Amino acid sequence: MADLDPGFDATAHLQALEAQGYTVIPDFLTPDRLRQVREGLAPHLSSHAGRNNFEGLQTERVYTLVGRGRVFEDIAEDPRVMALLDALLQPGYLLTASQAICIYPGETAQPVHHDDVFYPLARPRASVSLSTIVAVDAFTADNGCTEVIPGSHRWSDAEVAGAYDGHDADAPPPPAMAARLVPLLMPAGACVVFHGTLLHRGGANRSSGARLAFSNQYCQPWARTQENFYLGIPPNLVRGMSPRLQTLLGYDILPPFMGHVTASHPTKALREDYRNAVATHPRAD
Repeated sequence: MADLDPGFDATAHLQALEAQGYTVIPDFLTPDRLRQVREGLAPHLSSHAGRNNFEGLQTERVYTLVGRGRVFEDIAEDPRVMALLDALLQPGYLLTASQAICIYPGETAQPVHHDDVFYPLARPRASVSLSTIVAVDAFTADNGCTEVIPGSHRWSDAEVAGAYDGHDADAPPPPAMAARLVPLLMPAGACVVFHGTLLHRGGANRSSGARLAFSNQYCQPWARTQENFYLGIPPNLVRGMSPRLQTLLGYDILPPFMGHVTASHPTKALREDYRNAVATHPRAD
């Protein structure tokens, strides 16, 4: 993993996250990095659309993005994001989701939601997860930019009532809630980092072109992840990843022993000579 840029002001970004629930890193990806991302995504796009109004019927998603190329591995453990997560999550935090999102012309606005709605914990509360969205195409008011409600990361259960809760993706948000949405206008290469408790949505694409982005999301080490990376990424690929990324994918333990593999550290399962203890002994069938 690359060293942290000495010009990166982590304190200022943490203050923005505390005050408004999100912060933007404007120069997150260089033009060359953006080119690598586009080239890495090209083979996976233009093949399918979303299955419901939340995924987006005119939106294409590429899941398990972290396993689809070295450039995506590197970005998933970007030191600037890690510096923020180190301050906000417990050691051993996990990558919970990694996906590209391409919103095509004609797509309607996504339901207003917050990313850690999966965890049935009363609000207001600290977020269980934090999300990043990186603009591959510039985010404009017309092409489906992310829209956020600043400060909503502190809202109570009563205040978020009416937002999408994982059930009715076609239900419109309360008008007063929708009126508070603010468009995030970002140049290509910018990254927004936000609390999993922040209300937001993908906007409607009223333009004539697609809006491409990708999102890596991270959660506390004790929380269940959205994506099952153990099954999604073959172990032979994980074996060649960095130790930090292996930890993000769950190949570590939460002390004293959460996540062990038959009483062994899970990284032992990545060894080429690993023999599964269950598979090597006869079953009592």
